[in-house]
Amino acid sequence: MRALDLACGGGRHALYMASLGYNVHAVDKTRPETPWPANVQFQAMDLEQADWPLAGQQYDLIVVTNYLHRPHFENLLGNLKSDGAVLVYETFMDGNAQFGSPRSPDFLLQPNELLSRMSSLNILRFEQGLRSIPSPAMIQRAMGITGTWSEIQSGTITLTQRD
Repeated sequence: MRALDLACGGGRHALYMASLGYNVHAVDKTRPETPWPANVQFQAMDLEQADWPLAGQQYDLIVVTNYLHRPHFENLLGNLKSDGAVLVYETFMDGNAQFGSPRSPDFLLQPNELLSRMSSLNILRFEQGLRSIPSPAMIQRAMGITGTWSEIQSGTITLTQRD
């Protein structure tokens, strides 16, 4: 199964998914000094260029944390396989400036915005508001899956089991 860690930073999510047996495509603007296992392919790329650099790629799992570039959100959804693919997304929302960066509205979701942007998926979990641990921040997080509800009910979908 194939996973994408979008805007991977140091790669902690890529390494975790790789430890679960996923073949991981980790992308970010700059290459971290992380030693990658054989099942992680890191690729340096500008995710904010006019043309979506991941066009045509398909993934079973996409993880995005602490990153938001609205112009390509729909393109990212198009990278999910059509049935049973999972998107896990967490980033900052309006009100975060009181805790630090990001402060710019360009990088802060509005209330319920993530839920709205993921409306083409079946939403399994959505949360928004104050996160206390590991540090205070205003965040939104959601997990959604492609496919119909009956397909979802017929199998167990977790990030710790690949069946």
